[in-house]
Amino acid sequence: MGTAERRRAPEESVTERSQAGRGQRAPDRGIPAQVRAEESVDGERWQGYRTLWVEEPARRHPMPDPVRTAAVRAVLVIAVTLVQAMVAFLCTLAGSWLAVPMVISSVASTVAATWAVVDVWVTRQVWNQRYGVVSEPSSTARSLRRERRARRRQERASLREQERIRRRGGAGQLSHS
Repeated sequence: MGTAERRRAPEESVTERSQAGRGQRAPDRGIPAQVRAEESVDGERWQGYRTLWVEEPARRHPMPDPVRTAAVRAVLVIAVTLVQAMVAFLCTLAGSWLAVPMVISSVASTVAATWAVVDVWVTRQVWNQRYGVVSEPSSTARSLRRERRARRRQERASLREQERIRRRGGAGQLSHS
């Protein structure tokens, strides 16, 4: 149902609009909506039944798969680093012998977390360069590219012609008379 139909019928409820869009079926069970409205639960009717939300499929992922993988890896490494830093801090406050190894491992984890974040950035840049935004070249760039292609085509044609003459064994003669 489009915006025009909604504007014509403002008294129509959200439930009626959503059921009209779905073909009069309940979203979760496939039972016709009129049958469900007549069922009783603990003596009450479900007249105003509607779902809290309607799931819509995503048009596309917000990030490409390799970038998402690197981002998840980075988040996990950062989470472990934060836990290690907190344990090192608490061990230092408690005066435990475990404080020194935890501080050393926290420093190493901080380096790894930095590396993971840089990996996300580099992966994103590489993906954008390979598969990223398709830009419209300007007319100047397009014409220059067209001229370059024509020149290369002409050079290849002249090389083929010279090779053909060389294979014939002729010393520059084009006809046998």
